[in-house]
Amino acid sequence: MDDVFEKRLPKPEDLNAMTEECLKAAFAGESQAAEKYMVYAEQADEEGFPNVATLFRAISFAESRHARNHLRVMKGINSTADNLAAAFAGESFEIDEMYPAYGEIAKAQQNTQASRSIRYAVKAEMDHKSMYSEARDEALDGKDIAAQPVSVCLVCGHTAIGDVPDKCPVCAAAKEYYRTF
Repeated sequence: MDDVFEKRLPKPEDLNAMTEECLKAAFAGESQAAEKYMVYAEQADEEGFPNVATLFRAISFAESRHARNHLRVMKGINSTADNLAAAFAGESFEIDEMYPAYGEIAKAQQNTQASRSIRYAVKAEMDHKSMYSEARDEALDGKDIAAQPVSVCLVCGHTAIGDVPDKCPVCAAAKEYYRTF
């Protein structure tokens, strides 16, 4: 009887795989919640609710902490060169597979806003992919990238290293619509 019962129990490696899948789902959910709450905070600010905006930002930060903890437990943080390679692979997937499929669906459904959002994202992802590749080359040589400002268009996400363009090459937004890091 005990043999039959033990055969039904999941093996320890199966439990670990299940736990990892749970952590992956939790990481995705917490990450999405953190970003969503930041957008909600912006909306609350626009509507004149600064204290609600603060609440959203604080809880967004907490959700981000949860996501980061899950990523650490999953051993999703490696050397900088390895992290850059993983980021490059993620950008490649978005450019080569995800966004082309999503773009076709948006086009077929004649959703011009979704098509534009996807087009903006693809162009930004291409920038990011190139930036990650160059940064990884430097990291593999034991060097950091040059100290330069990195600026992001608040309209479309175009990312520029160095000088901010007078006009965004993707969406034509003025220079003032860039946030510099």
